Amino acid sequence: MQSTATPKQSAVETGLMASAGRPVSRYRKALVILFLLSLPFLDGKVDGDGIGYYAYLRSPLIDHNLAFATDWPDPNILLQFPSNPVRTAGHPPNFYAIGSAMLWAPFVITAHVVVTTLNVLGVYTSPDGRSWPYMAALGLATALYAFGGLWLSFLMACRFVEERWAFWATLGIWFGSSLPLYMYKQTSWSHALSAFVTSLFLWYWLRTRKARTDRQWLLLGLLAGLMIDVYYLNAVFLLAPAWEAASACASAWQTASNTRNSLRNTLQGCALVALGCLAGLMPTFITRQIVFGTPFAVGPYSLRLWNWNSPVFGKVLFSGNHGLFVLTPILIPAFFGLFCLWRLDRRFGSITLSTAIIFYSLISFYPWWHGVYCLGNRFFVSLTPLFILGLAAALSFARRLWSTARCASLRLVPLVLILVSWNLGLAYQWQTQLMPWRSDIYWDVVVYNQFREVPRQALHDLVARFFLR
Repeated sequence: MQSTATPKQSAVETGLMASAGRPVSRYRKALVILFLLSLPFLDGKVDGDGIGYYAYLRSPLIDHNLAFATDWPDPNILLQFPSNPVRTAGHPPNFYAIGSAMLWAPFVITAHVVVTTLNVLGVYTSPDGRSWPYMAALGLATALYAFGGLWLSFLMACRFVEERWAFWATLGIWFGSSLPLYMYKQTSWSHALSAFVTSLFLWYWLRTRKARTDRQWLLLGLLAGLMIDVYYLNAVFLLAPAWEAASACASAWQTASNTRNSLRNTLQGCALVALGCLAGLMPTFITRQIVFGTPFAVGPYSLRLWNWNSPVFGKVLFSGNHGLFVLTPILIPAFFGLFCLWRLDRRFGSITLSTAIIFYSLISFYPWWHGVYCLGNRFFVSLTPLFILGLAAALSFARRLWSTARCASLRLVPLVLILVSWNLGLAYQWQTQLMPWRSDIYWDVVVYNQFREVPRQALHDLVARFFLR
């Protein structure tokens, strides 16, 4: 006999019931359908920073080295960037992280095998790593990984709130943040992949936090290494196992033997995490040794003076030059929703909130805090799982203002859709250069374009893309 939730059940219990032991729900089906419908908007290409990320895959695959001789149209571009001038002979200072290339490798290598096989059969396509099969493979890989991160974040949110709110939170961050730009357009940049690896790490940590085997501790460390391989600042997510270790040490003051055993197991697990993390970071260490002559070179991140004495806390959030809350306003309820998550689960909420604050603080000290070339602030795409969890908790908390879930949906869902529509309009303006890429925006122009130019031009572009090409 199927049980039903009573009004006295907590949000956590309701969320667990919504995701356990049932057939695939309509919300999960809707996420998959939306992803499939979005694929025609995917543009696989390599440009900008993406050249550096992709070079760690293309150079060994096509040129069979890490000299990057044919990756940049003009290798001197790297030398003009404020990067580490110390490098081994014959290696431009490619300071970009290698993790993205590792994730793309299965897809791009498969495309290379297909291309070379078809060339033998007489169907010629350039096997240079830049022709359309390679770009299609890279773009599809990025989109799949990004959707995997969204899916895992959705599953995590379902542990704390009703599936309804987890779905709308996932949809809101999916299309209401900076993520879609890097999921569908700038597919060779690392940010969408970063959202995947942080979601994977946090999901696996949460899934196994009650009790882990030694193998699971080691795997958690390997995932941490991969997470940092993709984007160095993702190391802040290691706060989760560090919090576990600190909690175990605090509990060790008790005299119960089971607590001492728990402390010993936790510290042993943390050692395995550290070991796994070092193993996972070996691709970074090896390639840094080859290119720079030292495994610990991080390029401009160590040579440029950080804003240690004058952090830009306000500008990161509210500047017209890529301010996080100004250009992606859906992140306002998402961030403050982390306090609602704390009410549902004190330990997990503390970890997620602390991770977001530390990440934000580090960006505020960073010399290029604005991201230079982006919509909103691209660095925060790494926090996608935290924003989905926060927005889901905020929607679930706001639901209490109405007597029924239906009444709440009729008010909260349109708000999410309005924020999504606003963001997609800004993304279109950014993509078509109706708004500046690298400087402050003018709100009178932006608002005019949102209601006058975007609907007209977007409709024209849709017709041209799907019916005239």
